[in-house]
Amino acid sequence: MVRSPSADFWAGKHVLLTGHTGFKGAWLALWLARLGAHVTGLSLEPDVALNPLCQLGMSQVKQSSVCDIRDPSDLQTQVAQSKPDIVLHLAAQALVRESYANPLDSYATNVMGTANVLNAIRFAPGVRVAVMVTTDKVYRNEEWVHPYRESDVLGGHDPYSASKAAAELVVDSFRSAYLESLGVAVATARAGNVIGGGDWASDRLIPDAIRAWSRNGELAIRRPQSVRPWQHVLEPLCGYLLLAEALWSAQAKPGAYNFGPSSTDIASVGDVAQMARAAYGKGTLVIEKMVTGPHEAGLLALDSAKALAVLGHRPRWCLSDAVRKTMDWYRLFGEGHQAVDLCQSDINAFEATV
Repeated sequence: MVRSPSADFWAGKHVLLTGHTGFKGAWLALWLARLGAHVTGLSLEPDVALNPLCQLGMSQVKQSSVCDIRDPSDLQTQVAQSKPDIVLHLAAQALVRESYANPLDSYATNVMGTANVLNAIRFAPGVRVAVMVTTDKVYRNEEWVHPYRESDVLGGHDPYSASKAAAELVVDSFRSAYLESLGVAVATARAGNVIGGGDWASDRLIPDAIRAWSRNGELAIRRPQSVRPWQHVLEPLCGYLLLAEALWSAQAKPGAYNFGPSSTDIASVGDVAQMARAAYGKGTLVIEKMVTGPHEAGLLALDSAKALAVLGHRPRWCLSDAVRKTMDWYRLFGEGHQAVDLCQSDINAFEATV
């Protein structure tokens, strides 16, 4: 039996959710609303035309506010006003290739933005738990076969990965220097490559495929042999919620937690693209012969044994199910179905999977 987030726990909790208009954030805002939480969402000014899921995130929170986490003064004011019990920090610059183009923006958002959130928590006396979301790319990638564990060395070749690894150090410092003595339990969450309906980010496999195939175009794949830990977006979100619950009760110790798929669902970019085309029912794939652009990791996998042992969290949907659910979402959305209904349906199915 797998564990699900508890409505008894979340009902009435005051939650501050940064990045609530993003891909993960909008799904999480919806799930928290279903559980009865009172959510305040903070994000940059959303562009609903470019990302229809923004509206979903804004509609699910009690208070949706525009806030740049790089602005410590405004952030501290808004955190204090929201009076949260729990902070879930998802706001970030989350794209590898964008980090190459604008490295200082990535460092400012992911490092100083994280520091600003933690510093604001210092002055918000009601906070008991904070889950700070980073990434599986925080590890110094040695291109080795064994999955990375929470105790492995941090690093980062590209600015995105390095900024997230640096954020991990910032979290650890604030935990030790300030928050532990204030009774705030702080953990970082490192998830694998996430797919699911409603992601329209650039330079990501599934969104790029949808943009191409919905217009009868071709999906160009740069590095089909690159291997990643793929999972549906609901898998790590479930983990974040369970982690917050466990930190509250002291069942889990503060620290880092991996959230990745089972070892059988580590797959190459080319394999996932083929699965997506089959699930979507059409589409053309083109392998780029001349690979240009910045460095990208070739092999990455996560060891999530700690999440299973401490939280009772394990993956529910295998990779083929995750891809099918994702492509069904986009196909139905393109046919006129509402994003909120599609997300509600997927959460229902996820919670029913045991």
